[in-house]
Amino acid sequence: MAIKVKIPPMGESISSGILAEWLVKDGDYVQEGQAIFELETDKITSEANAEASGVISIKVKAGEEVEIGHIVAVIDESATAPAGGDVPLTEANTPNETPATTLATAKIDAKATLSPAARKAAAETGVNVKSIAGTGKDGRVTKNDILSQKSEAVSEQEPLPASLSLSNTAKGRETRERMTPLRKKIAEHLVNATRQSAMLTTFNEVDMSAIIKLRKTHQEDFVARHGIKLGFMSFFTKAVTQALQIVPKVNARIEGSEVVSQHYYDIGVAVGTDKGLMVPVIRDCERKSFAQIEQDIIGYAKLAREGKIQMGDLQGGIFTISNGGIYGSMLSTPIINYPQAAILGLHNIQQRAVVVNGEIVARPMMYLALSYDHRLIDGKEAVTFLVKIKEAIEDPSRLLFSI
Repeated sequence: MAIKVKIPPMGESISSGILAEWLVKDGDYVQEGQAIFELETDKITSEANAEASGVISIKVKAGEEVEIGHIVAVIDESATAPAGGDVPLTEANTPNETPATTLATAKIDAKATLSPAARKAAAETGVNVKSIAGTGKDGRVTKNDILSQKSEAVSEQEPLPASLSLSNTAKGRETRERMTPLRKKIAEHLVNATRQSAMLTTFNEVDMSAIIKLRKTHQEDFVARHGIKLGFMSFFTKAVTQALQIVPKVNARIEGSEVVSQHYYDIGVAVGTDKGLMVPVIRDCERKSFAQIEQDIIGYAKLAREGKIQMGDLQGGIFTISNGGIYGSMLSTPIINYPQAAILGLHNIQQRAVVVNGEIVARPMMYLALSYDHRLIDGKEAVTFLVKIKEAIEDPSRLLFSI
């Protein structure tokens, strides 16, 4: 029986997408549940899995735009699995090899058994796959393994990309490619935010000494209890939640000629991915512990970078926190995530000279930037909101007493 592989529904507002990449080759034997292609839409990038086991026949080339419900491949269920059981065919695993040899090869030579997606990732990042402990079946190195290690040095044998070659002709000095739906949507969304709001940014700085000391004191016990590290984002998420309660005007939005006040605290945390910026939403932050918030952030970030995040994970936020400091940013003016009314920008921590009790001392300082819709939020409210965050970070005990 032939199973038709169709583009799955991705939400009411999504009618098409770009079939970005096939993770298998035409004629491969695929297993039920195996990831077979990546689909890029104007909202998210996600993987699609095979609904049955069999030999796949690809009908649509990578890079083409496809409608929801479009047939992109057919899986022949009547085809038998190759020798070696569920070991998929690869360049190093041909039908002429015995199952024992195939399995041994899969375990020993991780590079030879890379999937097409993993091979492409290795070529683009320059990661030495032989130095990676694979997390896939039988120790195979997956695409995600490679992306997580892409900071490693590029292999000496890898040639320079054509775009960097000194011998290129004038024609080869530029490349042109179609903007992905996700990048196009991000661009439209940012431009729309600047057009639809009277955006203004106010700044402050915060002494991170108390938070750093608190983390250092309790980090070991926190990890032992919860299995994750205590980061800075949970402190800022809790501080923002408390500030929204103290200055409720920031927790509102404009719809036409009406102001909609929100009485819940679903905070978006911006996550950078290879495909662009995504903002998964941490729900009910006022009810969650530091550990629960850290777990949510880590989980959503992992899903976003793996292309497995769902539409519902990105919808419904009332405020956004963007941490440009992880990339080394000293100061920026973040653009609000419209129709939200405000966004908090965090920056890198640097030792700076400050005056404390009449003396000049070095302290780990961070600049904060609050961009807000001035149609809704006055300067007094914006400054008060930012001061409340500063107070909570510099004296974390205030978070315990909601003051």
